[in-house]
Amino acid sequence: MKIQFYTKPNCGLCEEAEQMLRLVAEDHPLEWQRINIEEDDEIHKKYMLMIPVVEHEGQVVAYGNIGYIDILELIE
Repeated sequence: MKIQFYTKPNCGLCEEAEQMLRLVAEDHPLEWQRINIEEDDEIHKKYMLMIPVVEHEGQVVAYGNIGYIDILELIE
């Protein structure tokens, strides 16, 4: 599964969510594109209060406090 992961520097929740992505990826086929919302004004406006955000096929599937189980449920 390929997802987009919206994040920004110095975001504790983002770092935790990416760690959960790594853990899930150890046992399941998961790839993500890391997108810094601060590099695009439109994306920044869209997600600044929601990050971290996981998007799959153009749909937001998880945001905010994203845990291991949240990501695992996306894959199954």
